[in-house]
Amino acid sequence: MRERLQKILARAGLGSRRECEALIRQGRVTVNGAPAHLGMSADPERDEIRVDGRRIRIPPLMGFALYKPRGVLSDPMPGSGKPSVYDLVPPVKPLYVVGRLDARSEGLVLLINDGDLAHRLTHPRYEHPKVYQVLVEGRPDSETLAQWRRGIFLEGQRTRPAKVQIIRYEGDQTWLLVEMREGKKRQIRRIAARLGHPVRRLIRIRIGPVALGRLKPGQWRPLTSQELRQLQALKQRGPKAPRPRTG
Repeated sequence: MRERLQKILARAGLGSRRECEALIRQGRVTVNGAPAHLGMSADPERDEIRVDGRRIRIPPLMGFALYKPRGVLSDPMPGSGKPSVYDLVPPVKPLYVVGRLDARSEGLVLLINDGDLAHRLTHPRYEHPKVYQVLVEGRPDSETLAQWRRGIFLEGQRTRPAKVQIIRYEGDQTWLLVEMREGKKRQIRRIAARLGHPVRRLIRIRIGPVALGRLKPGQWRPLTSQELRQLQALKQRGPKAPRPRTG
């Protein structure tokens, strides 16, 4: 399948898309013996693509499912003294995070070696479902849950409809099951606080076809061949049409 050359180079582990664009501009990339140019497409299975004279190889898709503990960062932050998800999985390169969580949140994070697929799984316009178990203060009533399901306004735009149901009560707190198809920064925490039920604990248990399962905090497992096929299938779906901003 033909795709943009910089995407192919990125999948081969030669850097970010911008870094790969720089390689093309510098004249270091050839396709079937001819100099490459920006905007060019190629088929990595049929075309001979070389960088500095060396033919590139596209590694097969692989990755890990990780239970990110609280206090662990989704991205390295030099000088912070805090570990990141990359410290908890084997040192494979490249690896891209799917489903970043803030330091206070925990649960399922994926790390895969295909940057383009990671982008598609992460970007909210593709609307891949993510499921969370959320412990909130108090006992939300039916109207509060209905508001959450319909969506509320954040930054002048209504959040997309979500599935929200009560799992159980724990004293004066409530466990909720929340399924979303978008991911604004700290969205669940912000919605819950706006509705008067601040989050006490947040655990993601599913990203698309991949479930957290029996993983414990800090544990990881390789993604199965079936999960990888399902993730690749998601890559073929186009994005949803953007919604007009309202407010």
